[in-house]
Amino acid sequence: MATASPPVTVLATGPLVEGVLLKRYKRFLADVRLDSGEEVTAHCANTGPMTGVLHPGGRVRLRHAPSPSRKLAWTWEQAEVPGAEGQPVWVGINTALPNRLVRATIEAGCLEPWLGPIGTIRAEVPYGEGRRSRIDLLLTPAAEAPDPRPIYLEVKNTTWTDGRLALFPDTVTERGQKHLVELSALVPEARAVLVPCLSRPDVDRFAPGDSADPRYGVLFRQALAAGVEVLPCRFAFSLEAVCWLGLTQVLDRQPVTEGP
Repeated sequence: MATASPPVTVLATGPLVEGVLLKRYKRFLADVRLDSGEEVTAHCANTGPMTGVLHPGGRVRLRHAPSPSRKLAWTWEQAEVPGAEGQPVWVGINTALPNRLVRATIEAGCLEPWLGPIGTIRAEVPYGEGRRSRIDLLLTPAAEAPDPRPIYLEVKNTTWTDGRLALFPDTVTERGQKHLVELSALVPEARAVLVPCLSRPDVDRFAPGDSADPRYGVLFRQALAAGVEVLPCRFAFSLEAVCWLGLTQVLDRQPVTEGP
């Protein structure tokens, strides 16, 4: 599934301000010393463990957007981490960004070879049992699309890696498990698509994070067998923008178990 597509800028994000991470605490807060010497507290829009990308003392990038409706004027957007080849890479850690990023990628036509031409895109549409869940993006194919079925698309921000292999999740996620079950139930009346948003450029494969959530791995493979499509999108992050680098391969690897 990997592609050799040239980078496509799909979302302008900057300019951002660089500094050094002092600490992250209370899940939503991060203290950062800016390159100017000023110390600020930034909102951390990532409630997970941030496995492999949380490095106090490491370089980070913040967005400055003061507003009367916000308690904090700064938001933590990116972190510099050791890449798969030993060279530092920038990783997008703001979990509020991937839905916008994938939508922009679709609107730019990057995923048309896999999704077909798209007529309309709606966000946060109720679906599932009792319509108690909300799909990230509901796509309506264009009139000329060869497959007229609606496309239910779920986005998962992915930053945890094992070498060049991207993994999701990095902790137990009952919500993610539920999404896989609900996506599977949509097929074949609709297309169900899981988009792991690989928010770093140094990976070329994707697999479920069995060691973090074995149940998710089981449900992931069941979803593949049921006809759920998986399109791992890889992105590169800079001070000014995010670029789409193409799709990566999906590995349906089985978890390693100890012998008797």
